[in-house]
Amino acid sequence: MRLDRFLSNLPRFNRAEARLLIAAGRLLVNGQSERDGCRDVREFDRIELDGETLQAGKPARYFMLNKPAGVVSATEHPEHRTVLDLLDEPDKHDLHIGGRLDLTTTGLLIITNDGLWSRRLTEPRSRLGKVYRVQTEQPITEEYIEVFARGLYFAYENLTTLPAELQITGSHSALLTLHEGRYHQVKRMFGHFQNKVLTLHREHMGPLQLDPDLAPGQYRSLRAEEVARV
Repeated sequence: MRLDRFLSNLPRFNRAEARLLIAAGRLLVNGQSERDGCRDVREFDRIELDGETLQAGKPARYFMLNKPAGVVSATEHPEHRTVLDLLDEPDKHDLHIGGRLDLTTTGLLIITNDGLWSRRLTEPRSRLGKVYRVQTEQPITEEYIEVFARGLYFAYENLTTLPAELQITGSHSALLTLHEGRYHQVKRMFGHFQNKVLTLHREHMGPLQLDPDLAPGQYRSLRAEEVARV
C-alpha cells in the first residue's frame, strides 16, 4: 500500500492532510524520514508520526523445510500431520506455504509470512525453475525430453504446460525442471507415457537449494542473502 493511502485510511486523516504530513517530513518509515507518498509500505514496516507509532511492523520470517512423506502441505488437516506441526516457532499460524508438495512428495518447502516474496518465488511468470528428482517404475527414454520441452496438453484444465527441461540421470531416474505448479503435474506428465512416478523429491526452487544438512522433517531460517536472491 502507498504511504499516503496508508495514512488516509486512518480515521484521523483525510487524503489532503496525509499528503501535507508526508511533505513536511513528519513521517518516519523504519526510522528514516520519508517524503514520498508513493512509497510502498507493508505490514513489516514501522511507521511513525512525530514520534508516535502508527504501525509497529512485524518481522518477516522465512523458513526452509525438508518435507518428509506423509505430511500435508497445509496449515491444518483433520487426518494428517501438517508441515506447521514440524515447526517449533511462535505464532506459526501466521505463516503460509510457498509452493506446496503433495502428501507423498518430499523435499524443499518454503514457509513464510511474506506473501509478496513467496509469490515472486512461485508464480509462473517469474520463470524461476523448480527442480525435482524423479524415480519411475518404467525406463525413461529420450522421447520424454522432446515431449516435455514442447509441453503437454492437460484436457481437464484445457491448457498446455509450459516447456520443461528433463535431464535423464539413470534408466529409471531424472531431474525435471518446471516453471509452474499444476495439480500433480509431474505425475501427470510421466503418466502421459504410462510411467508411474515412484518417488518425487524437490531439490530447488529458483535460486534456493535444499540444505543437504537438513534431515527429513528438519527446518531452518533462510539467511538474508538467500531471501535477497528471490
